[in-house]
Formats: sequence, C-alpha cells, structure tokens
Amino acid sequence: MSNFAFNNPAFQQQDPRNVATYPGAPQAAQGAQTASFQHAGMDAAANAQLEGMYAAPSAGSLETDRMSVEDTVWKTAGLFGILLVAAVVGWVWTLGGIDLNSLASVSLVPWMLGALGGFVLAMVITFTSRKKVRPALIFAYAAFEGLFIGGISAFFEVMWPGIVLQATLATVAVVGVTLALFASGKVRASKKMTKIVMIAMLGYLVFSVLNLILMWTGVLPQGQAFGLYSMEIAGIPLGLIIGVLVVFMAAYSLVLDFDQIQQGVRNGAPRQFGWLGAFGIMVTVVWLYVEILRIIAIVRGNN
Repeated sequence: MSNFAFNNPAFQQQDPRNVATYPGAPQAAQGAQTASFQHAGMDAAANAQLEGMYAAPSAGSLETDRMSVEDTVWKTAGLFGILLVAAVVGWVWTLGGIDLNSLASVSLVPWMLGALGGFVLAMVITFTSRKKVRPALIFAYAAFEGLFIGGISAFFEVMWPGIVLQATLATVAVVGVTLALFASGKVRASKKMTKIVMIAMLGYLVFSVLNLILMWTGVLPQGQAFGLYSMEIAGIPLGLIIGVLVVFMAAYSLVLDFDQIQQGVRNGAPRQFGWLGAFGIMVTVVWLYVEILRIIAIVRGNN
C-alpha cells in the first residue's frame, strides 16, 4: 500500500476465514447467514422472497449504509470543491493588490500555513481513522491543502506566467488517462510493481529531505533555485529526469488508490469510509500537481 490514507483494514483484502476488524464490518453477520442457509436449506417461501429481492431495484449506499464507488466519487468531488475555494483564498491572499512582476510583496503565509496544517491533519486522520472516520478533519485538510495550492501556485505564477494553467491541464490529463486505463482494465496494480514503486518512493523521500537540508543550510549555491533538482546531467536538469519518474510513481499511486477503493466496496465497508477514499485520492492528486508544477518551472527556468 503506497498511500497512507488507506492504512485501514477496510481497504485491505480480507481472509474469508477471519472477521474483518474495522468498525461496522459485515462479515460476521454474513457468515452466520450463510451457515444458516447451508444447514437449514431454503423453502418455497424463502425462494419467492429471494426472487422478489433480485427483481427489486438495487439499493444504493444510502439504503445500505455501505461504501460504493459512486458515493466515493461524489465525496471526492466535494473535497476538491473545498480545496478550490480555499485555493482562491490562498491565491488572493498571496497576490492581492501587488505587482505581478515583483516578488517583493508576495506573502508566503498561505503556502506555509497550508503545508503545515495539511501535514498535521493528514497525520491525525491517518492514525485515528482505524478507529473512527472523522469527515470534519478531512474537510479541514482539504481547506488547508487549498491554501497551500493557492499560495504556491500564485508564487510560481509570478515567476513564470501561465505555468499554473499548464500544470493544471497536465495534472488533469494524467489523472484522466490513469482513470480511463484503470476503468478499462488495461492497468492494474501488482504486488511486484507495488514493491518497486514503494522502494522508489522511499528513496525519493530521502532525496527530497536531503535536498531541503542542503538548501536550508546554504551548502548548495544560491543560484540553484531548486537545489539538487537544478543540477544538470549531460545538459538535462536532474529535476526533469527525476520528475518524469515521480509522475509515473504518482500515476501508479492513483491506480493503487482506485484499487483499494474497490477493495473497500467489496469488503462492504461502511459508507463513511468513502471519505477516506476521497482523502487518499486528494493526497495523491495534490502531490502530482506540485511535482508537475516543479517540472515545468525547471524546464522554463532553463529556457
């Protein structure tokens, strides 16, 4: 599992011999019902009742109080709505009333506040969701992420006009293609590839932390705006090479997110767990957008 948002038994493949451990797990009742049918058999009345149930319209997530793909999609759309509203606030807060050709008056408060608040809330949501899903915390996370996205996007837009539109279109394209390939069945997660991507993501995390430390301590030259990413190999920026690999990792993470949401639906997870699925997708998409934003900035900065 690559996305910490899905660190819950509800999204993991269940052993049919065991009872699931997440709140509201339906396996115990289902097992008892199955045993009852096996030992007692079904009479004519039961057969008629079952036929009526199959003929009736399918119950939705509201009626069953169980997680569904459609309900998770709506929850995801709602979270991104909150993110976009907060992003507008962060954008206006950062650039309101200043000269777009100058960085002197750009406020970094929305960027830093959003990043810190989003990180703290992501950790709280992750470590508490095994016992209870708290949608209010997820709403707050979306708002803080919106401040972060709005702030960092405004900063980059001042540096490279038009970059936000480019990064947004590229992000939508990657997400759309990944979703289409997954929905068609042409792309699926595998254990071997997941292990490879997990190792690569861990290595990338170490590289990113090291880069930040070197930049903060002044070890790297000040002319390198992105630190180690600005270094060149055979005339190609290191950030561009790494960025392409990171976009692939983010896209594969989306595949894992979709797969684990489907697993949650198959497990009969409670409807509220759809918020965790939406939260996981948001984490991955925000990561993807920031990486694409940096890739375009590096390319345009070298031209």
